[in-house]
Amino acid sequence: MDTFLMINWIAFIAITGYALFLFAKIIATRVAYIRLGKKSEFDGEIKLRIQRIIKNVFGQSKLLKDKKSGTIHVMMFYGFILVQFGAIDMFVKGLSPGNHLPFGVLYPGFVFFQELVTLMILVAVVWAFYRRYMEKLVRLKRGLKAGLVLIFIGTLMISVLFGNGMAMIWHGHELTWTEPVASAVAGLFGGISAGAAMVLFYIAWWIHTITLLTFLVYVPQSKHAHLIAAPINVFLTKKVPGKLEKIDFDLEDMDEESEEEIAFGVGKVEDFKQHQMVDFYACVECGRCTDVCPASGTGKMLSPMDIMIKVRDHLTEKGAAVTGKSAWVPSYAFSGTAGNQASASKEAAASVQSMSLIGDVITEEELAGCTTCRNCEDACPVNNEHVGTIIDMRRYLVMTEGKMDSEIQRAVMNIERQGNPWGLSKKDRIKWRDEDKSAYIPTVKELKKEDKSFEYLFWVSSMGSFDSRSQKIALSFAKLMNQAGVSFAILGNTEANSGDTARRIGNEFLFQEIAEKNIKQFTKNDVTKIVTIDPHAYNIFKNEYPDFGFEAEVYHHTQLLYDLVMSGKLKPQKAINERLTYHDSCYLGRYNGVYDPPREILKAIPGLELVEMNRSRENGMCCGAGGGLMWTEETTGNRINVARTEQALQMQPSMISSACPYCLTMLSDGTKAKEVEEDIGTMDVAEILALSVLEDVQKVQQK
Repeated sequence: MDTFLMINWIAFIAITGYALFLFAKIIATRVAYIRLGKKSEFDGEIKLRIQRIIKNVFGQSKLLKDKKSGTIHVMMFYGFILVQFGAIDMFVKGLSPGNHLPFGVLYPGFVFFQELVTLMILVAVVWAFYRRYMEKLVRLKRGLKAGLVLIFIGTLMISVLFGNGMAMIWHGHELTWTEPVASAVAGLFGGISAGAAMVLFYIAWWIHTITLLTFLVYVPQSKHAHLIAAPINVFLTKKVPGKLEKIDFDLEDMDEESEEEIAFGVGKVEDFKQHQMVDFYACVECGRCTDVCPASGTGKMLSPMDIMIKVRDHLTEKGAAVTGKSAWVPSYAFSGTAGNQASASKEAAASVQSMSLIGDVITEEELAGCTTCRNCEDACPVNNEHVGTIIDMRRYLVMTEGKMDSEIQRAVMNIERQGNPWGLSKKDRIKWRDEDKSAYIPTVKELKKEDKSFEYLFWVSSMGSFDSRSQKIALSFAKLMNQAGVSFAILGNTEANSGDTARRIGNEFLFQEIAEKNIKQFTKNDVTKIVTIDPHAYNIFKNEYPDFGFEAEVYHHTQLLYDLVMSGKLKPQKAINERLTYHDSCYLGRYNGVYDPPREILKAIPGLELVEMNRSRENGMCCGAGGGLMWTEETTGNRINVARTEQALQMQPSMISSACPYCLTMLSDGTKAKEVEEDIGTMDVAEILALSVLEDVQKVQQK
């Protein structure tokens, strides 16, 4: 026995040492690949980041948005942490027969708890197998590779239970309630000898040991790298959701050789920031992002998950080519893979390095399909930031290669020349006031002439200024501010574009020009508070203009109206007898967390019945207008706005409401496409509130 134990010890140390070496090697390799990226700036906020880890990693908050899958993952996550104590106990039993962890009188309770946890994990494994292979969820991949981890975990749990049963026979222990499963196994094999039980124990012990060590090596070079990368990724998540990073266009310090190679945006995988590369390795391949993506859901080519996977695999292969470090270990077992060939062969390395990120890896069609709604990011359990990655590649296409959809290019040129996407004369920007002379809507210039000041700058936006439907929203909001005694002014013809469209489609240079001009206007006119009906302008002023030196209090019109209603300055009186469903704007909701103010306003209106769509609030589906796609026609799949309208119609409303002129336009077009526009109205929250509050609006409606 002593000889056997010595051999067992030597084999255990050798195999464990080799597995730990391979684990450390693959971790070092992935770190080397990530370091090929550009350095990321870290803004601190340690407390906030730790809170995110507690909430998302240990609280599993995002995973539990899907109750079934979330419950399975919670069972595995905490079960696998707790069961490691049982694994250590198993090692002790094999290396020092007759002994176990020194828990004294608590040991019976410990083994009972471990059996319960082990059974819980087995239940989760079976449930996960059913969800993936029997229920066949569309978002989940199938095949051996996808289910390999279930095989690993199931093998680990069964080998522990079986091994403990054999140990009871081997050492002559009586059956006990503290080890119900092991006792059942021992009872089933009660007729075998102690020697046979010892042999079976060590077979189970080595199966458990090798499976655990194989799993250790497998994890960092598979989708289960998220076990390591996800907590880091959650920690590194942007403080402001969806905020785009500024590009420095200062070329003064560059020499001629550098200028020839200059490129803006991401055209090579190593152009990504290092924190973005952590995203790629954190991806769980769970498909939740693609499942909620409006482009993917309506038949477009885009899949946020596939973007992450394809860029990750390209980074791995190119990283191997550049660093010479094998992408997969043990190297001899994976010599035929592209990553290992790239690290071993100059020809293979050259082939990988010649690949174009945009074209060979990611197509232009995929990048064009993104509405920047951030539903993918909200659904992602590991806090991947897909939208910034996509826009960085768009920036390369637009600013380095000069590629842009012709319709978007026309809109951008119009913004550059006239300050609006239609190319209408900037001198006509103020004409919307003439639609209703009863509203008092002064310009900043007019107030200055009268030696008067204002509290809020009302940013009307291009939609509110030029779009006939959105003008009604602007007028309703202005009248409500008049009614409540709010002091405000508009820029009139000197108002331009917020720059959101230019930035989201990838023209960062134009955006920065626009932002600089707007900031000069704001500073010149002592603007300290801005209110707007446009969630896109609201987001960019509030979250992205501060990077360019401008900070102010920025309000969406529903936030201001909510305060006015709650304070009693606006009193809804007339009953609006409608069954209404509300659509959340992505840039108001997922980007800025503003969900309650518009709903509370609607709830305060007499007679109004508010019903929620199945997809609402954080999981509300995009209308299809974001990311510059308002100015293009969808040519593949179904129309996103029609799909969203259909979701609204399922609630059998008599009215659909939103708090964004873009969303309202898309939903109005959706009701027309479904031929229900005569029966179902589409109105902004401000318009509905005005119907209930303002007498003149009520009279107009009665006429």
